[in-house]
Amino acid sequence: MNQVSDQVTLKPYEPADRGWLVAQHAQLYAKAEGFDDSFGVLVESILKEFEAAHDPACERGWVAWAGGQRLGSIFCVRAGEGLAKLRLFLLVPDARGLGLGQRLLDACMGFAREAGYGRMTLWTHESHEAACALYAKNGFSLVSSTPVTSFGQALVEQHWERQI
Repeated sequence: MNQVSDQVTLKPYEPADRGWLVAQHAQLYAKAEGFDDSFGVLVESILKEFEAAHDPACERGWVAWAGGQRLGSIFCVRAGEGLAKLRLFLLVPDARGLGLGQRLLDACMGFAREAGYGRMTLWTHESHEAACALYAKNGFSLVSSTPVTSFGQALVEQHWERQI
């Protein structure tokens, strides 16, 4: 693991992280892909639902921290019997390419295995090339690709899945 990634602490998600996560998702996706304000609204609703109803035995969120700064997040939530869903995987631009994405993914998949899930699913967009490459490298298979209009943009939604 790279030296910078080794200095990062993965802390459990707390409601105090919500504002940062909503702002980062909204700003980064607006800048990179032109997403409209509906994306931040979606992220906030996902986080509020997680705070209100998650089961800590089988659902967890992590926020990566270094030097007093948040660098990213990943969540594992229940999507059905034996099925975990990876959500809200984000790295700020300065934290990309340092091995932190793999570390977050490893934490999420390890937790899912320990919680008794047999499979993991995720939803993303084709334009997220680095994330898709990371998923493929880690044994996820592309299940479907669907052209859609979401967040004010023409996108290709992708559904990935793997056994864990």
